[in-house]
Amino acid sequence: MPTVLILGANGRLGSAATRAFATAGWRVLAQMRRPAAFALPKGASAVALPLEDTPGLLAAAAGASTVVHAVSPGYTRWDAEAMSALHHGMAVAKLLDALFMLPGNVYGFGSTMPRLLREDTPQAADTAKGQLRSMMELSMRRRATTGQRSVVIRAGTFFGGQGAGSWFDQAIVKSIARGKLVYPGPLDRVHAWAYVADLARAFVAVAMRPPAAAFERLHFGGHAVTGGEFLDATAAAAETLGLRPAASFSRGSVPWGLMRAGGLVYPLWRELARMRYLWEVSHALDGSRLSSHASLPPSTPLQMAIRQSLIDLGLARAPAATAGMGDATA
Repeated sequence: MPTVLILGANGRLGSAATRAFATAGWRVLAQMRRPAAFALPKGASAVALPLEDTPGLLAAAAGASTVVHAVSPGYTRWDAEAMSALHHGMAVAKLLDALFMLPGNVYGFGSTMPRLLREDTPQAADTAKGQLRSMMELSMRRRATTGQRSVVIRAGTFFGGQGAGSWFDQAIVKSIARGKLVYPGPLDRVHAWAYVADLARAFVAVAMRPPAAAFERLHFGGHAVTGGEFLDATAAAAETLGLRPAASFSRGSVPWGLMRAGGLVYPLWRELARMRYLWEVSHALDGSRLSSHASLPPSTPLQMAIRQSLIDLGLARAPAATAGMGDATA
């Protein structure tokens, strides 16, 4: 039975990866600082150690062949903590002689990014977070020269999974009970989305294939749709769960001007406003290389992924026929 150490298992992707690897028959060691926020699946056990405790993690994860770095510092602390966390995670993977896996994003391509992003698309980060993302990947590539194996799987904006804190729950469906959907950008721009249950299964597929290059970049295609298409799918998913209002859903937008001004007082608003371009510049990830390099399971159709996300957020109950099925409804 292969063993995987998942760092940051209490987070949205970390918890999804814990379930995905356990379902695939792996022994899962779920590292977390605090008690598990959700019930761990069969085959998974908690490792209640801080990321900085390298000796403790080595002892607990002896024999692990894969390390998934799902650590995600708070958005306002990201610039100060992300690189340090990456180095801690890579140090553990190096000493375990394990494959190191990092979830990436599109920040490194900057506001001038082309519509279709491939693994070899030049990066032109023009924000602090984008530059940091590029530096993280550069650090991984440099360590490959010492024999450390690693792969970054870049993906779009996360939605779904257990827990809150994404654009999906904090903006788009925050007012769904009042019959309103909110979108952060123009409705005619294409935006890349990643349903975390599908992304987690992609991590499993990559971990299970034969060893490849010492350092790889792969793109997870996910769902690339316009804002209007995403809201249409959300409204349709809500209707299947009895959430549709008597009239059609009203549609609103994010008050970016207020957020930019409020950023002088609220650091989170400031950080979000700096990344506004992600909603204004059309972009999609070309996932063909990942699909050809790993046996990926079929992606969950967008409407079904949104439907399950609404259920996981507690905004609706699953009909009796599908209650308790979780991602199996996909």
